[in-house]
Amino acid sequence: MSLSRLQLLYKNEIIVKLKENLKIKFPPRLEKIVLNTGLGRAVSNKKYLEIVMENMTAVSGQKAIYTLARQSNAGFSIRTGWPIGCKVTLRKHRMYEFLDRYLNIVLPRIPDFQGLNSKSFDGFGNYTMGISDFAVFPECDISQEKLGLDITFVTTAQDDKAAYSLLSLFNFPFIQEKQG
Repeated sequence: MSLSRLQLLYKNEIIVKLKENLKIKFPPRLEKIVLNTGLGRAVSNKKYLEIVMENMTAVSGQKAIYTLARQSNAGFSIRTGWPIGCKVTLRKHRMYEFLDRYLNIVLPRIPDFQGLNSKSFDGFGNYTMGISDFAVFPECDISQEKLGLDITFVTTAQDDKAAYSLLSLFNFPFIQEKQG
C-alpha cells in the first residue's frame, strides 16, 4: 500500500520541522483518530441506531462498533449493556486518509466556520473537537435530526505545545489568539 499524501508530508517535512522547532530527537506523531457519537433520544430506536452505524462506517471507511451503557439510568430510560452510541478508532493509512478528507472537504463545509479552538487540548498532547451536525460529511445520509460527533486526535506528544506544533504543521486551521 502506498503512502497517503499526509503520510508523505509527515515523513518528508513535518518531522524535520518538529525536530528544529522543538529541539527534540524524537518528534511526536499522530497515533490515532477516534470518532465517537452518542445517540441521545434515539437510544431505543433500533432503525436509527443502524442508520448511525452505517453513516459512521461510511465516514470513516472502517466498521463502527457500538458503545454500551456501563450502568442503568432511569432518568434517561437506559439499562446496563444497551447501545448508547458508536465509535471508530482509525490508525495508520485510514487515519491519514480521514484526516486529509476532514481538513480539505469537511471543515470548509461547516457553516460559519471560524477556525478550530486552540484551547481544546487535554494537557497530555491530545486534541478533541466536536461537530454539531454529522451531515457535513459528504458520505452521510442523516436527514432525520442533527447528530453530533466528537473527534479526538491522539498524539504521542508529551504536552500540548508539541501537539499544537504537530497539528499546525498538518495545516489545522487553529484560531489565532489575539495579543494584548
